Amino acid sequence: MIKKCLFPVAGYGTRFLPATKAMPKEILPVVNKPLVQYGVEEAADAGIHEFGFVTGRGKRAIEDHFDISYELEHQIAGTGKEGLLTSIRDLIDNNTFAFTRQSEMKGLGHAILTGRNLVGDNPFAVVLADDFCVGPEADDGVLSQMVKLYNQFRCSIVAIEEVPMDETHKYGVIAGESMKDGLYRITDMVEKPAPENAPSNLAIIGRYILTPDIFDILERTPPGKNGEVQITDALLEQAKNGCVLAYQFKGKRFDCGSIDGFVDATNYVYENIYKKGK
Repeated sequence: MIKKCLFPVAGYGTRFLPATKAMPKEILPVVNKPLVQYGVEEAADAGIHEFGFVTGRGKRAIEDHFDISYELEHQIAGTGKEGLLTSIRDLIDNNTFAFTRQSEMKGLGHAILTGRNLVGDNPFAVVLADDFCVGPEADDGVLSQMVKLYNQFRCSIVAIEEVPMDETHKYGVIAGESMKDGLYRITDMVEKPAPENAPSNLAIIGRYILTPDIFDILERTPPGKNGEVQITDALLEQAKNGCVLAYQFKGKRFDCGSIDGFVDATNYVYENIYKKGK
């Protein structure tokens, strides 16, 4: 069973400056909820209830968000605004949250390794809050889909989607043997390849399920692309010595690490989630 989920949230969010000068990018609101809360809700819907955050300097607002604000709750008690805290109070009451710091930004692989003390010797999910994902209407979310696959195959799984070939340089890109529609056994992975060097247009997005042996691999993985410890390098070693699957998920993904993607996600949530819930 996947019981733990890791959120690497130590990045600076430079593409959103000056908004992120003093506020974590993960706290930026998509309509009426911070981006990171959507990721936690997606994981909770997948049956995960233990959350670990790899944070950094200036990220205290994330800890505060997943904690009770007694002063605020006292001020709005008995008013019509009290119900606006229902979703976050449900998360706080029914899940556990732990935090550790990544003192240096050395890549996603290093961030995941930093979270080892929060995960222990357990399989775990990783959610990159920048990637806002929604499942098909009235169906499972992306992480729920992946948890079902893990229960069947018991190996590391990455979520993928097709991207234009001229955008492969933004992603880790996989090559694989098709097992069935939308599911591949990975044979190669390349971090941010130029289009002419990309093994396919199947790009890894910010949803992973990882087996705990990934930590030992990450410890011996040298810095790769951009001088950072890349999770793709570690996963490629894992794939060569065992099995790593790539899953072309059902649903939509918005790149909220970019301003265009963030605006698209906001418009989608407003029209398809917020207005329908009023």
